[in-house]
Amino acid sequence: MENKSIEVILGNSNRRFSGVTSTMLRVLEHHKGKIGISVMGKHHLPEDVPSISFWRCAKLCRSTLPNEKFRVFHARRNNEVIQALILKKIFKAKIKIIFTSTAQREHTWITRWLIKRVDCLVATCSGAAAVLKRKPDKMIPHGVDINTYRLPNEGKKIAWESLGYPGKYGIGIFARVRQQKGIGILVDAMIPIMKEDPSPTVLIAGETTKSHENFVADLKAKIKSEGLEKRILFIGKVHYAEEVPRLMRGLSIVTALSTIEGFGLPILEAMSSGCAVVASRTGAWEDIIVPEEHGLLVPCNDVKATQEALKKLTSNSESLEKMGLRGRDRIAEGFTIENEANSLLELYKSVQY
Repeated sequence: MENKSIEVILGNSNRRFSGVTSTMLRVLEHHKGKIGISVMGKHHLPEDVPSISFWRCAKLCRSTLPNEKFRVFHARRNNEVIQALILKKIFKAKIKIIFTSTAQREHTWITRWLIKRVDCLVATCSGAAAVLKRKPDKMIPHGVDINTYRLPNEGKKIAWESLGYPGKYGIGIFARVRQQKGIGILVDAMIPIMKEDPSPTVLIAGETTKSHENFVADLKAKIKSEGLEKRILFIGKVHYAEEVPRLMRGLSIVTALSTIEGFGLPILEAMSSGCAVVASRTGAWEDIIVPEEHGLLVPCNDVKATQEALKKLTSNSESLEKMGLRGRDRIAEGFTIENEANSLLELYKSVQY
């Protein structure tokens, strides 16, 4: 891509692959060919995605585009806003700064200071908007690829059997294995249910870092003491692009029980794959899930409420697939990656003048 055609610059400051990185790359796939776009930082970029250095960006952005249009700098992290402000205030870059905020906790003073100075503020859900001191200019929820996260052609029963796990159907959770993600809540809620009902198997999919190994060891000891070590399984880190969609197609229920969450894509991915869901009241989940239609919502850190919700769903396992189909429709109607990409594209064009 010729540098002169660059209209949008995306921040990409984190060397570690994260959910923010994943979101940026997924949306970028839908923007290529529709707008001149480049990424500041080479981390995790496919070969066909152009990158631009800070210094090259500073030089390029000293002039406006044809018709006196400004370039757009889209930041999703604090340090990316800082980079953009340095470009704008010190190097006199002709840019408009967009910042997407997903956090649902009280912002630090530095974040509040930065937010005051961006040209356009985007929130991803009502929870993220509620903690902002400044009203967001736009609400743009994340979306998922409904072709990747799709219904199983053969139905849930056969899709589950193809995974090779025991039980008649599966219940899953996809998160780094730590207390804040509600892994212990799920285990404590499911133990009494599974002691009475031999049908479900629980899959805990996610990486365990060294600092949380003791937490996992204690959970495994508890599970073993109840004789459920062959039915509550820690399957470790799974390949996001290949294994996660296949697992989602086979599962009947997916849970997301974090104590705090920025957005929470696994619930969208699960619903798109035809899973009923049980989620805590954080992230974007209250915006997405209609209780009794797509699944159930529970308070954060509430084992009893989670157990009651899961008991309600597992007691009528025949209805899970119908609930999952309604969830699929919900995602297809309003939470696709195409919706997110198109909304951002319209925003980029609207702020350039």
